[in-house]
Amino acid sequence: MSDQHMSEREEINSKVMRAGRRTYFFDVRATKAGDYYLTITESKKFTNEDGSYFYKKHKIYLYKEDFSEFKDNLNEMMDFIIAEKGEEVISERHQKDYKREETPVSETQKQVSEDTTQEETPTTNFTDVEFDDI
Repeated sequence: MSDQHMSEREEINSKVMRAGRRTYFFDVRATKAGDYYLTITESKKFTNEDGSYFYKKHKIYLYKEDFSEFKDNLNEMMDFIIAEKGEEVISERHQKDYKREETPVSETQKQVSEDTTQEETPTTNFTDVEFDDI
């Protein structure tokens, strides 16, 4: 049997969840022995400089013997996040109406920022010098 035919035969049920640049695929597949397992695929769209695009995919295979513990851990981590940070999305990338506000920066924060910037990035400011001046 061809690989494509085997893939079609193995896929039992599917669900797609779109989330911005990411798409999640939940697929129930069959093993050679006829048992079922779940694959969760994250597909993320990227754009090349020339305007063309490509996808990066990451896949998780989840087998029945791990369902209960996986579900418990997933629920525990999601509950923790909601308890700590609430349900409101605070990432500016994910807020359609987000407007960056200027926040006052203390002198100490400015100095730390300047020190870090000077150490980590090369100087890009140049001064024109005439050789006669040397």
